Amino acid sequence: MVFSYNHSKNQPLNSKPITPHWEHFEHEADIGIRGIAPTLEQAFEQAAVAMTAVMTNPDRVLASKAIAIHCEAPDTELLLVSWINELIYEMAVRGLVFHRFQVIIDDGKLSATAFGENVDRQKHQIAVEIKGATFTELHVYQRSDNAWVAQCVVDV
Repeated sequence: MVFSYNHSKNQPLNSKPITPHWEHFEHEADIGIRGIAPTLEQAFEQAAVAMTAVMTNPDRVLASKAIAIHCEAPDTELLLVSWINELIYEMAVRGLVFHRFQVIIDDGKLSATAFGENVDRQKHQIAVEIKGATFTELHVYQRSDNAWVAQCVVDV
């Protein structure tokens, strides 16, 4: 079963042009996250929203705090794992949950801003804690329709 969310509420997922969106996909005891968008950066942003959606409804999270995130890796797949793991680390250390992301990728280096707020257990009703991004189902690629896909399984 695949769960999808489209940022444009008036447009079906199969329509053109490609609208950034995220999905979850099942994987044994863990869960897959997938970002799909016209650009690599937006696909990474949507994968991060999918990660948040594993824990809580992203629409319940305010973008009241901005945190800078930086990471690098020798290829885009390892960069995705680093990106998701950096977000998980920041959430754990700062007690935050994120809602929105702005990503720039240049030559294996990712610079981003993650927007969110302090975790409020009542408001956010955190379903699970994510331990980390894994190499399972790790794939970053551009489809034939030119949409970028960034996906991996997160350990819950």
